[in-house]
Amino acid sequence: MRRGPGGEASLRRRRGPARLWVAVATLVAGTIWLCSSSSVGLFGASYRVQDVDVNKLWRTADSNGWRASSAPRTYWPSPPTESESSGYLRVRCNGGLNQQRSAICNAVVAARIMNATLVLPELDTNSFWHDESGFVGIYDVPHFIKTLKYDVRIVMSIPEITVNGKTKKLKAHQIRPPRDAPVSWYATVALEKMKKYGAVYLTPFSHRLAEDIDDPELQRLRCRVNYHALRFKPQIMKTSSEIVNKLRSEGHFMSIHLRFELDMLAFAGCIDIFTPHEQKILIKYRKEHFAEKLLVPKERRLIGKCPLTPEEVGLILRAMGFDNTTRIYLASGELFGGKRFIKPFKAMFPRLENHSTVGPGKLEENTQGLAGSAVDYMVCLLSDIFIPTYDGPSNFANNLMGHRMYYGFRTTITPNRKALAPIFIDRAQGRAAGFEQRIRQVMFNTHFGGPHKRIHPESFYTNSWPDCFCQTNARNSADRCPPGNINDVLESQFQSEEEMEESRTANQTDSAGQTEEAMI
Repeated sequence: MRRGPGGEASLRRRRGPARLWVAVATLVAGTIWLCSSSSVGLFGASYRVQDVDVNKLWRTADSNGWRASSAPRTYWPSPPTESESSGYLRVRCNGGLNQQRSAICNAVVAARIMNATLVLPELDTNSFWHDESGFVGIYDVPHFIKTLKYDVRIVMSIPEITVNGKTKKLKAHQIRPPRDAPVSWYATVALEKMKKYGAVYLTPFSHRLAEDIDDPELQRLRCRVNYHALRFKPQIMKTSSEIVNKLRSEGHFMSIHLRFELDMLAFAGCIDIFTPHEQKILIKYRKEHFAEKLLVPKERRLIGKCPLTPEEVGLILRAMGFDNTTRIYLASGELFGGKRFIKPFKAMFPRLENHSTVGPGKLEENTQGLAGSAVDYMVCLLSDIFIPTYDGPSNFANNLMGHRMYYGFRTTITPNRKALAPIFIDRAQGRAAGFEQRIRQVMFNTHFGGPHKRIHPESFYTNSWPDCFCQTNARNSADRCPPGNINDVLESQFQSEEEMEESRTANQTDSAGQTEEAMI
């Protein structure tokens, strides 16, 4: 039915207020959603900070139906045989235990890209750790090779070759790879040198492969190396297990990686809380080990670049609701500044342990250098709650957070140092009103180790979701879990290839036989 001019004007007048109310209602709803979404974390719904039950943190984070899976989801050809290989790849992994761990994963992926045979990676153990144990002293080598047999061919050393009747070891051509080199660099520059010389030696090999790779199967290979192939030696695993069992015999326990050591404090430039003598030590260490750069301690603290002090960690835990009966395992090197820094923390949380106080009788001889770091790593991995106080690149904590996600979304409490800095500065200057409430507002606004989108600069090794995870009842086919576990998937595929090869060989033999019969 047509309306006259008067009817249309009347309708517009009636629609005006209605549209206004819809707009107001939408704005209010949006505001409520924003406020509630900022308070959604482990508990899956909006909440008031004062009502949070801290005991829920002892459970794993909400997985939202996701589980770890790094098995291939597309065709994954078997690695080359000795005759098919492009050559041999040697790498020297530098840095601490976990920086080297990431480098080992990158080395396997690089070998896969180049269709190369990987020589067991070398660890730079002496320059920092003064430890000559190397890969074979830390990791279970037979397990490493066996686990990756469907991914890369691995040998203990470069073989000998015969030239002009003389036998000698093949010499690898040394190359310094670009930092965060793309896949294309390995597929062209490095591969060309390998084909020319038969072997290449990439050193140093820390951060030498880009973390963002478009091929999801290569990313899943990284996870297979990191979370399945890299297993510590039996003695390290046994020692770690004994410590965990002893700690858990009395209930839940949390682990804290307290990064309050000379090297990290000097690197961060956070020296203002120390005595003049201690500041001289830190400044001297920084000049000797790091590039010259003007660092202002207060500015560093405000942007979250300073490791938390032991007392700050204690105040955070107390504000969150943990009491003095909480059992804590401390993973740390020698704390800088002496006992005065650990004393206030221990006063708040007296049930404090480390691998020396809670370990078996002969633990010390098994936990020197890299092995000691490996024991701390395993105890932190298996703890009910893990708290990193400094999560810089390639840091011990960085890799652990990713491993705990993969290991069933185990609760990780990650302090937002930038958000916490003004709260602690106010307290130090006598403005302590609402201190604990402000701490809780920061600490409970997080994912607690549950699945979450990776945002730069977060590392792939810290968060491999969703690449290395799947959903049983996924709406998106790309997220659907493959049947069986990793070995089942790879072995069935590998056996299929072997059967096809046997069938092809048999057919060729039959064909040759028929030809011979025809000729006779």
